[in-house]
Amino acid sequence: MNVTVIGATGLIGSKVVPLLTDGGHTVVAASRRTGADVVTGAGLADALAGAEVLIDVTNSPSFEDGPVMEFFTTSTTNLVRAAGEAGVRHYVALSIVGADGLPESGYMRAKVKQETIVRESGLPYTVVRATQFHEFAEAIVASLRVGDEVHAPDANIQPIAANDVAAEVARAAVGPARNGHLEVGGPDTMSFADLARAVMQANGEDRPVVVTSEATYFGTPVDAHSLVTGDGAVIAATRITDWMARQ
Repeated sequence: MNVTVIGATGLIGSKVVPLLTDGGHTVVAASRRTGADVVTGAGLADALAGAEVLIDVTNSPSFEDGPVMEFFTTSTTNLVRAAGEAGVRHYVALSIVGADGLPESGYMRAKVKQETIVRESGLPYTVVRATQFHEFAEAIVASLRVGDEVHAPDANIQPIAANDVAAEVARAAVGPARNGHLEVGGPDTMSFADLARAVMQANGEDRPVVVTSEATYFGTPVDAHSLVTGDGAVIAATRITDWMARQ
């Protein structure tokens, strides 16, 4: 199968490419470094020439509300247009579990916009929605620090390893288009407080953890269900404690 990965040098793209190559597929690893610019559209036609599948694992360089919405609106519009012109038969996009339930987050609104553009493009598609990556756990906990304490939302999180996300994206790409979404999450649903304690233990830190309704997930209120998978989700195998022990 001929597959073009857009965003091939990123965290997920760089893992998806060898998975597909090792599986015997012909892969074009495209990114701005190779001349494929999703914002201007330059180089997309060349990157998609002969592609049967397009995997979109791009991400915005800015997470601020305006720029992130502009990025995903522009990039996805350019990609679906180029994919249609190239005769791509399956568009696979990576998104986030719970994005459509968190409209107060500018980033989540932008991901919903991305999904909408793909869905309304007329192309056969699959949206893989993943929970938060193990690789971002330290940054998540750092964002909760207030002085010498960690202020955690009274909410749950279900971290997943980037390797496991990449495996599901690759699997989705070589399968039939779902014309819908697939959720994938880690094996453990835990509280933000427990995530904070696990990260601090791995880093040799000891800060008090305070669960408070004032705490948010990067400025967005969340609850027990906001960031966790629903029924029918794929549950990956890698536990965050095992992952952290190997770092």
